[in-house]
Amino acid sequence: MGGRPSRQRQPVHPPATLDALPPELLVRVLSHVPPRALVTCCRPVCRAWRDVVDGPTVWLLQLARDRSAEGRAIYALAQRCPPSSENEEELPLCALARFCVRAPLGRNLIFNSCGEQGFRGWEVEHGGNGWAVEKNITLVPGAPSQTCFVTSFEWCFKRQLVDLVMEGVWQELLDSAQIEICVADWWGARENCGCIYRLRVRLLDVYENEVVKFSASPNPVLQWTERSCRQVSHVFTNFGKGIRYVSFEQYGRDTRSWVGHYGALVTHSSVRVRIRIS
Repeated sequence: MGGRPSRQRQPVHPPATLDALPPELLVRVLSHVPPRALVTCCRPVCRAWRDVVDGPTVWLLQLARDRSAEGRAIYALAQRCPPSSENEEELPLCALARFCVRAPLGRNLIFNSCGEQGFRGWEVEHGGNGWAVEKNITLVPGAPSQTCFVTSFEWCFKRQLVDLVMEGVWQELLDSAQIEICVADWWGARENCGCIYRLRVRLLDVYENEVVKFSASPNPVLQWTERSCRQVSHVFTNFGKGIRYVSFEQYGRDTRSWVGHYGALVTHSSVRVRIRIS
């Protein structure tokens, strides 16, 4: 019988670490980490990783991987209209990081749109017996909650101010003329009492000065005529430069001056930003 083959000990190499990677490779590796984990888990590791996360390159690499029509358009705009670093110290994260983490395109930027969290997120002025939150009288398609805000026998008003930059849309993207702002609201009446409803949506600059607005004043719903909800919507396009906020404002009351909450019902309010694909 032959002798056993000799086993030669292979040289042991120390395990490779990310710290040993050159900066350009580290950026590419980290660009595969999901955006939220990149900020919450990778950024605190060390100064080198923080500098990568705070810079634009890792986020541009993430944007470049989205090959949808919208993704390609956003990547092109990020190169053509890059975010300015002028006001970055006032905001958390860099602008491209906020965009990737917050994912503002197509998302409803109105908080608590159906009253599922009471009046959180809304500035409220109560008229009559004030606003209330109730279950919907009819199904509202696509609503995150089948609840609604209800007005009273005097004018009730509520407003939400949406900060588009804080939600993730960088200012140069807003100024690019490629962005549309879509607003919508659902409203209705009880069958046994008529109501009046008003909607006003204003686009404001950084100082909250009005630049452009949309108003809707549908005909009042008469008593005993219908029991349904309908939608009001509008798309802002070519609104110029300098837009920072959307002020979403609702008014409502009943037509019979009844004590209680018999006025206009409002729910599933929405503000959505989308890119215009040319």
